Formats: sequence, C-alpha cells, structure tokens
Amino acid sequence: MSRFESLRAEVCRVNRSLVEAGLVVLTWGNASGVDRNEGVVAIKPSGVPYEHLTPDDMIIIEIASGDVIEGKGRPSSDTPTHLHLYRAFKDIGGVVHTHSDFATSFAQAGCDIPCMGTTHADNFYGGIPCTQDMSPKEIAENYELNTGRLISSCFETRGINPINTPGILVKSHAPFAWGSSPAKALENAIVMEYAAKMCLQTLQLNPQAGEIGKALIEKHFFRKHGANAYYGQSNG
Repeated sequence: MSRFESLRAEVCRVNRSLVEAGLVVLTWGNASGVDRNEGVVAIKPSGVPYEHLTPDDMIIIEIASGDVIEGKGRPSSDTPTHLHLYRAFKDIGGVVHTHSDFATSFAQAGCDIPCMGTTHADNFYGGIPCTQDMSPKEIAENYELNTGRLISSCFETRGINPINTPGILVKSHAPFAWGSSPAKALENAIVMEYAAKMCLQTLQLNPQAGEIGKALIEKHFFRKHGANAYYGQSNG
C-alpha cells in the first residue's frame, strides 16, 4: 500500500469532480494536490478519460526535482506548471486547470475578469488577472514551466496576493485556480467560471457597468476570509 493513498484518493476525487461541475470536456484539464511534509505532488496521468480514473492512476512527483516517485505512464503535460505554482506559492495545497467556457473566453480575449458584484467578491479579492502574452521563445522552450513562471510573475508584477486572489487567466489559453486543498482549488475554479459568466452577462445588459467599490469588495471578502471572518459556523 502506498503511503500516499489518501493524497491519491483526494486528487482522483477532485479530477472526477471537474466533469460533474461542468468545467471540463474530453480530457481538457487536470487537478493536483500536494503533501508538503513529504515534498510531493499527486496529479492525473496525461490524456486519460476522467471516467476511467482511479486513485491508483494518480502519479506521485517530487516537487523539488520533478521526478516521478510512484505511478504508471506519463503525468499530465501541465505538470511543470503545477510544480512551479507549488514552489512559488508556498501556502497552496491544490491546483486546478480547466478550459471552462466563460473563463476561457476571457482568457482568449486577453481580459481580466473585473469584480462586478458581491458573488465574485465573496471569493476573490478584486478582479481576476489575465497574463501577458508568452514570447515565441517561452512557447518553444519549456512551455509548461514558462506558463507557471508567467503566472507567478503576473502576481509579483501587479502586486496581487495569490491567496486572496486564488486564480488567473493565462492569455490565449485558459484558467488556473488554486486553494488550501485540492477541493478548495476546485471550489475556486467553479467560482471563477460563474464570475466570468455573470460578468459577461452584466456587460451585455449594461455595457457601462463598472467594478464595485473597494469598500464592498473588502466587506464581502473579509467576512469570509482572514482573522476577522464571521461567515458560517465556528469550529468551536
């Protein structure tokens, strides 16, 4: 029995849930999870249909080296992106990549998803950024690793906290989301897709609609997140 059995099971469950949530078709997407104590990531194998996935199919990879420790076949082609995000964002526990309809449309348009309402602000502290274009060299050499670098560079350059804004659009590509666990990363990917859908519909109804004010963003985000959060039930 693998010592990573629990991690494999959770990552498998979240990958299969991508289909149930309507975030992927065919094999367009992936989810991973990390065990920081062991220094490993579990991720789905490349190109395997979601309905066929089992926990034993999940591939265990060492974060530092990128070497496969356990598992058969090739890991997801996006593995270098996931590994870079775990290295760059030390507090995240799961990453989800999809090609969901509305968020991907914003990515293809090269547009941020502005915070148009409190549904968005409940989960993302302001707009969801879209990266710059990748250079031809970045595309030709180490494409997936450079995708991760592009993401972390966007947050650094724009001064955005990746914990408060747990997702991004890679220009001309698609969204990535993350969270404290694979399940939380899935939740944030779902929210991003709904935020993109509602943003587009809002702008169709009123092209002059703008982002909500900072006071409302802060009220809704911090009532659910941080030391002073009061939404939901206490753990006591």
